[in-house]
Amino acid sequence: MPRDRDLWRRAVDDVKPLRDRAKPELAPSRPVSPPKPAPSASRARPAPPPEPSRAAPALGPGAAVDVDAATVERLRRGRLPIAGRIDLHGMTQAEAHAALARFLGDGVAAGRRCVLVITGRGGWDAGGDGGRPGVLRRMVPRWLNEPGNRPRILAFAEAQPRHGGAGALYVLLRRSRSARSSES
Repeated sequence: MPRDRDLWRRAVDDVKPLRDRAKPELAPSRPVSPPKPAPSASRARPAPPPEPSRAAPALGPGAAVDVDAATVERLRRGRLPIAGRIDLHGMTQAEAHAALARFLGDGVAAGRRCVLVITGRGGWDAGGDGGRPGVLRRMVPRWLNEPGNRPRILAFAEAQPRHGGAGALYVLLRRSRSARSSES
């Protein structure tokens, strides 16, 4: 059976170097002895291989995971019933971050589906930041994608003007298993 190093040599054998660079020499391949079996006296089971990371992909406004297109469209248009709301106005970043995490956790535990997160528009209202959105408006989407919050969220989108427009977000929460089983 060919070894990786030999396969690599065959693959790059006819490649010509750029700008008169010399081809790097690879060390000669050495036969590898098979690993020695563990002593039979210790009969310990090998550790299972680590599970692959199942980090949820980051979401942007209007993007969704595990949600049908009709539900995402209803979310974007503000047509899903709002089961809870949190207003982060006047909070520091640290206070708002902690309050948002608690609110999302409580919402999932309570089986809420769509919630409204009010961030305010920040610099857009005041005009002092040259039209840049406020700190909370910029940070909340990042916080929604953090590892502690992201698994709870299926989608989020900017709210319609009647619910706060650019100063608020609709957040579609993942239903908890206990909330799903109690509905059946």
